[in-house]
Amino acid sequence: MTIVQEAKNIILQNTLDFGIEQIPFMESVGRVLKETIVADRDFPPFNRVAMDGIAINYIRFKNGQQSFNIEGIQPAGSKQLSMQSSENCIEVMTGAVLPNNCDTVIRYEDVTIKNGIATITVNSINDKQNIHTKGKDKQQGDLLIKENIVISPAEIGVIATVGKSTIKVAKQPKVMIVSTGDELVDVNEIPLDFQIRRSNVYTLVSLLGKLNIPSETAHITDNKTVLKEKIASYLQEYDVLLFSGAVSKGKFDFLPEVLAELDVEKLFHKVAQRPGKPFWFGISDALNMSGQDVYQDKGNNKAIVFAFPGNPVSTFVNCLVYFYAWYYKSVNIKQHEETAILASDIVFKPNLTYFLQVKLSYRFGHLTATPIKGNGSGDLASLVEADGFIEIPKTEQIEFKSGAVFPVIRYK
Repeated sequence: MTIVQEAKNIILQNTLDFGIEQIPFMESVGRVLKETIVADRDFPPFNRVAMDGIAINYIRFKNGQQSFNIEGIQPAGSKQLSMQSSENCIEVMTGAVLPNNCDTVIRYEDVTIKNGIATITVNSINDKQNIHTKGKDKQQGDLLIKENIVISPAEIGVIATVGKSTIKVAKQPKVMIVSTGDELVDVNEIPLDFQIRRSNVYTLVSLLGKLNIPSETAHITDNKTVLKEKIASYLQEYDVLLFSGAVSKGKFDFLPEVLAELDVEKLFHKVAQRPGKPFWFGISDALNMSGQDVYQDKGNNKAIVFAFPGNPVSTFVNCLVYFYAWYYKSVNIKQHEETAILASDIVFKPNLTYFLQVKLSYRFGHLTATPIKGNGSGDLASLVEADGFIEIPKTEQIEFKSGAVFPVIRYK
């Protein structure tokens, strides 16, 4: 059996480059930026008024002048005015360009205005106060956003302000999610006593949705001929196939056999972990029997296959641990790592890596993990009670004490 770290290493050695596409910037939230964003001019691009009030020449106030004749008004978005006399002032609005021959702004709250004269009512003001000076934030040509970051609403405003109506992002993989099994019926059907509704496929769709990866879904019954025919087609059309079920030792678990017959190279099958031990991973070349590339619409000559065991908790944790890591490396994003403190003692006897479901909380500023008592990898409802998993390493040790620190994989 492959150990967890070895499985991770194999997966990370088989990432794919999906290329780059240019999209409207307002469609880019959650996508991976593939260009640097630089300032097209100084930020702010002019000496910007930061308060509604009056603009004066500071030296006049310093020499004792308190009252100023109002020459005019400088609104935001209007051409810059020039004050004609240093003994006067100009009313200014927040966001406006500072008028020429002015260097200080006094807010309206600190002046009284009567008969066209503004009188300062405070005893102290500072030279150049309430002015956001040109280039103070960033200067033309400065780096604003580095590439290989996930775009958030914060980046959208910056992208807009430099006039980038379209931006380059990493293309997303083309993904097909496949469930198998005669016992499964669709969501809108009433299952018979011996059937259950399909759920894993929709869980996987949602997990990929968190990465902004669109996906398609299919269901194939336990018929080897149909399974082989469908998968052969999917391998030609998609970058990634995600399976849920049919990889264990059951009489109708045809998937490993079918993949072998389709020349999908098995890189490992079975990982020393709980849950999710029967996990199968492999890669297919995109050449048909005549040697012609049949993946022209994919932009890739490989297809990656993640075949997860069908129990819902197994499917869930394998996607988080393995597919997420594979995707992040494929698009050159550094995956965030964190740890949590085990909140209570646990006993785990098998010499396997244990992905333990936990409830996460903060205590005195530290992330703590309280184990959730589920009923094994088939207990779908337990995923709702937990916030994530902690990864307890494969070891001969069977007791793990409160206070021990482990990596955490959170999904809430």
